[in-house]
Amino acid sequence: MQVPQLLVLFGSQTGTAQDEAERLGREARRRRLGCRVQALDSYSVANLIREPLVIFVCATTGQGDPPDNMKNFWRFIFRRSLPPTSLCQMDFAVLGLGDSSYAKFNFVAKKLHRRLLQLGGSALLPPCLGDDQHELGPDAAIDPWVGDLWEKIMVMYPVPLDVPEIPHGVPLPSKFIFQFLQEVPSTGAEELNIASSAPQTPPSELQPFLAPVITNQRVTGPQHFQDVRLIEFDITDSSISFAAGDVVLILPSNSEAHTQQFCQMLCLDPNQFFTLKPREPGVPYPPGLPQPCTVWHLVSQYLDIASVPRRSFFELLACLSPHALEREKLLEFSSARGQEELWEYCNRPRRTILEVLCDFPHTASAIPPDYLLDLIPRIRPRAFSIASSLLAHPRRLQILVAVVKYQTRLKEPRRGLCSSWLASLNPEQAGPVRVPLWVRPGSLVFPETPDTPIIMVGPGTGVAPFRAAIQERVAHGQTGNFLFFGCRQRDQDFYWQTEWQELEQKGCLTLVTAFSREQEQKVYVQHRLRELGPLVWELLDGQGAYFYLAGNAKYMPTDVSEALMSIFQEEGQLSTADASAYIARLQQTLRFQTETWA
Repeated sequence: MQVPQLLVLFGSQTGTAQDEAERLGREARRRRLGCRVQALDSYSVANLIREPLVIFVCATTGQGDPPDNMKNFWRFIFRRSLPPTSLCQMDFAVLGLGDSSYAKFNFVAKKLHRRLLQLGGSALLPPCLGDDQHELGPDAAIDPWVGDLWEKIMVMYPVPLDVPEIPHGVPLPSKFIFQFLQEVPSTGAEELNIASSAPQTPPSELQPFLAPVITNQRVTGPQHFQDVRLIEFDITDSSISFAAGDVVLILPSNSEAHTQQFCQMLCLDPNQFFTLKPREPGVPYPPGLPQPCTVWHLVSQYLDIASVPRRSFFELLACLSPHALEREKLLEFSSARGQEELWEYCNRPRRTILEVLCDFPHTASAIPPDYLLDLIPRIRPRAFSIASSLLAHPRRLQILVAVVKYQTRLKEPRRGLCSSWLASLNPEQAGPVRVPLWVRPGSLVFPETPDTPIIMVGPGTGVAPFRAAIQERVAHGQTGNFLFFGCRQRDQDFYWQTEWQELEQKGCLTLVTAFSREQEQKVYVQHRLRELGPLVWELLDGQGAYFYLAGNAKYMPTDVSEALMSIFQEEGQLSTADASAYIARLQQTLRFQTETWA
């Protein structure tokens, strides 16, 4: 009997969808199903008509947009010329990853599911809608859905009885074999680095630009609880261009101390060179990794040892553990019944891969190097709103970075990998300090018509993309700029205070501030919006203004939406239903856009 071929296609922006797709691939291999796992845009979409069984794993980004690595597929699948019987031989399922704090929650997964049905595909299950905001994360929806999916698939494509499943305690073969070199190659790993300081084409994830850091300045007062940095990069000769609303992606490195600790625990020589050999034909080489490479480069710049491990990490670690007690605990963490305990041990206190390995020392010292790339995900780039315009700062790119540092029940404070690394860079040290980066379009798009006003609500570091927009619009002579800015205290975290006040004096900006801690009753941006309800209504309804919101996803977007609802009801005399419909219309026509983060 021929082994059925399963195809798993993913569209991933931050790596979560790719991780879920690879997890499905591993599960298929355990069940002896042939399986290919590919990014949507690396798959030849014309072949889809011949695929019998496809699982789509896709994230939703920004304002309901598909991730970058599925945009070509997205355009193709929505062609009107495709006949309604195109996919009539295909069984499919769609697994979505989204964030319910956004209006278009899992929009891509829902829309793709509907489109595949229109083209004649047969859905094995309703779409799975994983939610970042759930207290147990996306897995709360994904785990039961995946269980149902395998039941369906194994009934439709039963494997012969003489081909047993590979048990969960047995590790699957590693993707790569590490071949350690006895001699130092003539070309050093650093020279072979994929990043470039003089690229021929616009930089990308596969070839970032090594941008020199020009300034790294703390912009919060000494008494303020958070260290926020304004960091400026020199992008001369980079081929980089950007507009207001675009984002820069930065690839951080692990600290020297963490890199050394990891190498010691796993008994690895950091100076050893190696090359990688795929176990199976057709397996692509890890992107962004030089060949040959040193162990130090792999650990410091590729393996995300500072990330919180996913359940799949514990599954593989349990398989590799030679120590009975440690193995028993790892098996418990990777089982369905152990998920609450795993959440308490790992996710709630934000315990890192490095710290978990410290807790399982016998297992860590026995990890074969061949499994490093299966066990530990690669460091993902971090996205930052660009906070400057090339019209105001030619050949420069600026970002506003809140350095992530907080306490959990663990002794060591939790630190954001990228923000802490950026804050540690000192441009005044000897030799250039360079950061691998590239630019992509963001989710905020600003109107090009010169007389269209814009209302921007940007508390805290949410103001960053609006600085770029204001600089750009002022350079073009556009004056209808209304900024609602909120922070704690004007003398501690009022970013770009002088710049805003100068623009106000020139008549280029209307600034409305909310300093939450300067009076007994806390005052936030939503309170200022309500106070200026008549102006907000006149701008939106009378002058066709665009409304933008950027900042923390926790409470603020809901509070601002509620403030708008009350303005529409009071000033526009709309019913609750009509006010909701009005907001929906603004969102559909891109006149209400949000960019929020957890």
